[in-house]
Amino acid sequence: MKKSTFNITQMVCPSEEQMIRMKLESLEGIKQLNFDIPNRTLAVIHSIESSEILDSLEDLKLGTTLTSEGENVNYEVVNNSDHNERKMLWVVLIINFAFFIIELLYGWLSNSMGLIADSLDMLADSLVYAMSLMAVGRTLIRKKKVAKWSGYFQILLAIIGLAELFRRVFVSSVTPEFKEMIGISILALIANSVCLYLIQKSKSKEAHMQASAIFTSNDIIINTGVIVAGVLVYFTQSKYPDLVIGLIIFAIVVKGAFRILKLSK
Repeated sequence: MKKSTFNITQMVCPSEEQMIRMKLESLEGIKQLNFDIPNRTLAVIHSIESSEILDSLEDLKLGTTLTSEGENVNYEVVNNSDHNERKMLWVVLIINFAFFIIELLYGWLSNSMGLIADSLDMLADSLVYAMSLMAVGRTLIRKKKVAKWSGYFQILLAIIGLAELFRRVFVSSVTPEFKEMIGISILALIANSVCLYLIQKSKSKEAHMQASAIFTSNDIIINTGVIVAGVLVYFTQSKYPDLVIGLIIFAIVVKGAFRILKLSK
């Protein structure tokens, strides 16, 4: 067996990990994949040429380089069906989906595009976690179908949200309710902090758990952005801080959707 290590500069969240797994699944001779998301590296145990693996990874356009190769490597089969980690991902998924509904409802009632956009970001996270869990044990074709429809659904919601955002820029003069913006965003921040605590408490070295921690940390930053926008709405009595943060989050959601769509190719 051989061991090749790759540096993948754009591997920053669960969608890239799934993308890589699905891409390499079609290659015969891949025995084991060991992801290190924080350090952006992937170690592959294989019996085929490393150049064949590199060619497949380069198709994903994630900034991949081969950093080391080794021959006659011994390896142990890793059992990835850890019940506790799957249970943890289910908890994170449920929390994210619950706050998608809460933020969407209160965002609409309070006329806050920031909350509505953040709710779609919560939904995007839920889709990634659900996709990872649903794909276990499924065929490659099935996994690609799940990825395709998840990506299209996410883009559709983002387009609807962007259309409403631009309508409010040019037509509506309603100022969002800053109290609801700040209050609900603080609750979302607490929820994401709990998710991050649970993930870190597990002390898992598994790639999907490390990726989930990074994903949740990014969500905390977004929640903080909506809180700041709510404070600015209060001081300026203007709708624009809310619209700006909404536009930024929608852009993040669309970017994530296109990452997911890459999985279906």
